[in-house]
Amino acid sequence: MSRGVVFGAARSRPCTVVVCRGCCCGNPSKYPGTDHQWQLDRLRAAAAESGGRLTLRTTDCLGPCGQANVIVVQPSAEGRRNGGRAAWIGWALDDDCTDDILRWVADGGPGVIDPPATLELQFIEPPGEARARARGRGRTRR
Repeated sequence: MSRGVVFGAARSRPCTVVVCRGCCCGNPSKYPGTDHQWQLDRLRAAAAESGGRLTLRTTDCLGPCGQANVIVVQPSAEGRRNGGRAAWIGWALDDDCTDDILRWVADGGPGVIDPPATLELQFIEPPGEARARARGRGRTRR
């Protein structure tokens, strides 16, 4: 199979926002000043109103607990074709961050449009890459 050929649902895959709701992320006792449910409700509403351009998933612990709340924005099929990669966002605790994520995804997300500068400041290394880089075996992202 040719590397550039895309089949089935992957051809039109929307941006996917993965919200960690494991041991630390979404934990009101760890971050009592954050309305974790409100954030999740806003993301769900945006996905429902997107006409299929955004999907939302929640997952158990993603790993970087010291940087909770963690949200991963996965590129759409178009973004992947343009070289977009998943963006890991840490400390996603307030409405401003959620607004930035929703605006970025609505505009196309990774590989389609650059993230807002304020959101880019919250980008974190995916756990596996951070561990590999610490041992000197990681690849450099460009």
